[in-house]
Formats: sequence, C-alpha cells, structure tokens
Amino acid sequence: MRRPLLPAALLALLLAACTPNPDDKPGGSRWQPRPGTAWQWQLSGRLDTSVDVPVYDIDGFDHSEATVAALHRAGRKVICYLSAGAWENWRPDAKKFPPSVLGRGNGWEGERWLDIRRTDVLEPLMAARLDLCRAKGFDAVEPDNMDGYRNPTGFPLTARDQLRYNRLIAELAHDRGLAVGLKNDLDQIPQLVGDFDFAVNEQCAQYDECAALKPFIDAGKAVFHAEYELPTGRFCAESRRLRLSSLLKKYELGAWRRAC
Repeated sequence: MRRPLLPAALLALLLAACTPNPDDKPGGSRWQPRPGTAWQWQLSGRLDTSVDVPVYDIDGFDHSEATVAALHRAGRKVICYLSAGAWENWRPDAKKFPPSVLGRGNGWEGERWLDIRRTDVLEPLMAARLDLCRAKGFDAVEPDNMDGYRNPTGFPLTARDQLRYNRLIAELAHDRGLAVGLKNDLDQIPQLVGDFDFAVNEQCAQYDECAALKPFIDAGKAVFHAEYELPTGRFCAESRRLRLSSLLKKYELGAWRRAC
C-alpha cells in the first residue's frame, strides 16, 4: 500500500533534520582551524593573555583548567602542547617511563627520544597525558617530536614505525574529542594529512620546505608556522601566498612574537 504523502512543511522539517551540516566535523564538535587563522605560541615565561588572536598554543602541564577557561571566555581556542616522541626529565610523569624506552638525547637539555615502537608502554602514558589535556578543557593538542625516525634516536626506527605511532596519537586525541596537529614530519604529510586536523611547523621557510605543507592548506586545515632566524621580510610574503599562519619567535618561545 502506498503511504500518504506528508504535508510539504513537515517534509521540509524532516529533511532538514536528516541533512548533515557542511560545517560538521568528524567526531561531532571537534574544532577545525582554517588556513590563515592567527595564533600565539608561548611555552615559557608568564603567560601573556593580551595577544589579540583566536588561538593560543600553551604547555599542557604548566597551565591550569582556570587558565584555559579564561582564554575561552576571551573567545580563544587553546592548544595543549606536550611531547609525544621524547621524554622530558622534569615532567611529573617522567618516572613512569621505563629506561628501556629512553634513547639518545634530542639536542635539548633533559630530553631523550622515545622508542615509539613500544606502543605497549607508550600508549597508556600518552593516553593519560591526553586525558589531562581534555580534563583541563583544551580544544586541541600539539604532540611534539613526531619525526624521530629521521633522527639519531638510538633505535632503528622506520618510516612505517613513525606512521603507526603518529596515527595512534591522532586516534587517541580524537577519541577524547580533541583536534590534533602534525608537528613537522614533512615527508609523511601526504600519508598523514587525513589523520590530523592542522599542522605545526618550525622553520620551513629557512629550509625552503613550506611548499610541502600545501596538502594541509588544500584540505582546508591550518598550518601554524614559526621561524626563529629569518626576518619577517624573508618569509612573510611567501607565507601569505601559501596561507600559512606565520610568526617570528625566539627559541625560548616566550611571549614575544612578530606576526606576518
């Protein structure tokens, strides 16, 4: 038997309820920063909350839920910086990392590369760190040191190991409703752009590598970029052309910034 036709108004309401919103993101309300979004990156010193930009990237351990909430009240999204590929001896969970997963130093005092093949050990530790980011109300996470396979870590890491680990970190973040950025790891962008919500890059202009970040821009995903040694006149024009969110910063990553 044919069913009676619905009244036009009711049919329109039902269709609207069932039609996906083009702005909806996988995972529901997960944040998706767009190309060109301005940002502030501060990992040391007293946090300066007066910078008038929509995105702050700050240390996840050093800042409280109250700080994140205050930034939210000011209309800002907040990224939780943490290290996912290196051990830092000053972190409160440092003793939970067994010596077997600690490799060579990565060039920064107190830091050593991690054996990312040991996901049996690292997955619960990283999950706990991401739980901390979520509990404090962060919108996203910037997992650092995500390119160990290209460095002398002390472990025979392969590109395949890195892809597996980076995708694991992205999945853990998404499971918690957090957006996640791919830090550096330029060679694997083609394989990973679909797994990450934005990119964070250091010094692509200095090393003539910024074009490698184009897949993120083409996918409508922000690239948060910082230079340390080049004056803005050497990279800002190209950054604007590529639609990167570019800053000049000092290596200590304090409050000082000069935006393009």
